[in-house]
This record gives sequence, structure tokens and C-alpha cells, in this order.
Amino acid sequence: MSDCPCGSGKNYESCCGPVIAGTLKATTAEAVMRSRYSAYVKHAYAHLERTLNAEQRKDFSAEESKKWAENSEWLGLTVMRTEGGGPDDATGLVEFAARFKANGQEHEHVEIAKFEKTDGEWLYAGMVETHDEPFRREAPKVGRNDPCPCGSGKKYKKCCGAGK
Repeated sequence: MSDCPCGSGKNYESCCGPVIAGTLKATTAEAVMRSRYSAYVKHAYAHLERTLNAEQRKDFSAEESKKWAENSEWLGLTVMRTEGGGPDDATGLVEFAARFKANGQEHEHVEIAKFEKTDGEWLYAGMVETHDEPFRREAPKVGRNDPCPCGSGKKYKKCCGAGK
């Protein structure tokens, strides 16, 4: 018996192993998310494809997944939060961070993953696109000929704004 790569603290044989083998269905969106991470670690590419919804399956490349999985050292999975995705839900979100090392450098893939239940199976349905808020200036903009906000008494262009 070995610890499950998904970080649940359970052994692989009673956690992600049966889900990846197809002998047990994932009962939650988080469970299928964890099994997908473990599938990368264990090189179970059929499970990766099987747990995609129809739209995501169109773009799936087993060869690319294999290349990424086998050229990476998997360092751990952290599930930050879930929304919905329970046994009685039809959809769910799982925010996670997957850490891995590739080409000697550590990386962290952070995502809010969407899941949907289709015919009783939880499937990966893509990721939530996040957009950072644009920068908004809190204080009024200082003009070149305004007094410098540092309090020197000089014009901004001759003080803190020099060389800008």
C-alpha cells in the first residue's frame, strides 16, 4: 500500500486507485479532480480522457498529456476550495494548485476547474477564466507642473518626476 498522490492522506488503493481503474465512480467533483491529478502521477492517460466532458474531449491529446506527465516530477496537490460538486449536485467548482518540476524548475498550476455530472459521472468541463481587475489610481494623478507630493516645494517634474 502507498499514500495516494492526491494528498488525501489515504492509501492509493482506497482513494484514487479504484476511480482510475474504473471500478468505482467518483462521488464528488473534488474526488474526480484528485483522481485526475493522481492519473498524471500514475500515467493513467485513459482516465484523463474518460473524465472529460464531450467539449473538452475534442481538444484532448493523449500524446501531449503523456509527454507532460512523463517529463514532470509531481510534487503535490492542494485543494483550496470547492463549490457545489457534491453527490446531489449537477455542477461544481474545485480550486486547486498542482505543483510539479519540469526542466529542473518548480512550477505551480493554479486553476478553478468546472465539473458537471453527466449520466451519473463527474466530468471535467474546463476552467473558470479569471481576469485581474484593471489598476485604478486611488489618488489624483500628479501633473508635471504640480507641486511635488513629497513636500519639497519643487515642481513634480523637477523633483520626484525627474527622468520620467
